[in-house]
Amino acid sequence: MARKRHSDEDCLKILRQVDVELAAGADVAAACRSAGISDATYYTWRKKFGSMGRSQLTELKTLEKENQRLKRIVADLELDKLILKESLDFLKPKA
Repeated sequence: MARKRHSDEDCLKILRQVDVELAAGADVAAACRSAGISDATYYTWRKKFGSMGRSQLTELKTLEKENQRLKRIVADLELDKLILKESLDFLKPKA
């Protein structure tokens, strides 16, 4: 079977679908099979997205983007600091 990449929203939809089937009395393997995922994938997604709603997912994505942006800024500042330190060592007279 070909490997499929699901978006986070798709994962939430599939988790809700499996939860509905579980509430109707199906076992985990059958519910996952009808959703088109393996039970290992179900448990992985449940651990990651567990009780998360759509609004919490969008907030998480926003925070991850902000975190990446801040990491880029810190990396740039560290590089600037290193360049300034090397130029200071070069310009400093040797005693």
